[in-house]
Amino acid sequence: MANEKLKFVCDYMEGAHPAIMNELLATNMMQTSGYGLDEFSESARDKIRKACGAPNAEVYLLVGGTQTNATVIDALLRSYQGVLCAETGHIAVHEAGAIEFGGHKVLPLPHTYGKITAAQVTSYMDTFLSDDNHEHMVMPGMVYISQPTEYGTLYSLEELTDLSEACRKYHLPLYVDGARLAYALASPENDVTLRDLARLCDVFYIGGTKCGALFGEAVVIPDPALIPHFFTIIKQHGALFAKGRILGIQFDTLFTDDLYLHIGESALDCAAAIKSALKENGYQFFLETPTNQIFIILEDEVLHRLEEQAEFSFWEKYDDSHTVIRIATSWATTKEHTDALIELLKMNRA
Repeated sequence: MANEKLKFVCDYMEGAHPAIMNELLATNMMQTSGYGLDEFSESARDKIRKACGAPNAEVYLLVGGTQTNATVIDALLRSYQGVLCAETGHIAVHEAGAIEFGGHKVLPLPHTYGKITAAQVTSYMDTFLSDDNHEHMVMPGMVYISQPTEYGTLYSLEELTDLSEACRKYHLPLYVDGARLAYALASPENDVTLRDLARLCDVFYIGGTKCGALFGEAVVIPDPALIPHFFTIIKQHGALFAKGRILGIQFDTLFTDDLYLHIGESALDCAAAIKSALKENGYQFFLETPTNQIFIILEDEVLHRLEEQAEFSFWEKYDDSHTVIRIATSWATTKEHTDALIELLKMNRA
């Protein structure tokens, strides 16, 4: 449409990858069993197990990220336990208290560009256990991280290994939110594979909603004995999708011919072009990221001008006259829109 604003608000504004839409249409009139007990879902689970190098893993397909986090965290924790995470973690900031609504306290830790460390987990646990009154307190029962983080940063293999070791020392399940995992896997700076996640984490999920699917997240539990009867727990949380084959078809397609491993590459190419233009035109970065999320500091006057032609995501106020915004590319971002944004950024810096 003429005069339509450029949209770089988030990475889930489009529908689904054409390959998924084609498969959904081709299978539309088939009759299959419900609740993920269909052949497409089973095929998707087999492909995910193979990609993760975890032949015995349980794989469950849920609809959305908040739903997935709330269901997994509630399943892992006892009634008196809480979850450690970065203070910027999605469960601590942007899930409307869903974890607390389910009866579990979020225990936030200071972050460095969205990340927490093994040393922080160790320090927290040592302090907690040395307190004679700790039986009166919320017990840390697990650790939650995101890959990539909410700031678009990545845990390295070394950092993830250290975190895993600290968690296992204190018998804390390590859970990884992979809502944007495809963009991490596609990043040249990434050295963490799906196999590493399956080896080092107790539960993680492979994001679909933000990575080319209409909707859907694939929860991977490498040790099936960790959460007995998870299927029933999903049902209790209203998270069991009756037409499960819609999820199965999407993940079966995403894990055919390594599509999921590459679907984020174009988003990173577009993000790289935008970052280069921002640097060339003297924009100030809030932090530098290796994935598809770009954070810059704008004078409010410049932001208001840009907002007339483009949409971004407000992140936080930097000071009285500056705002931090996020520019997000996606698997579906086009070169045309990227070039148009770059031109707009240049014009507003002239």
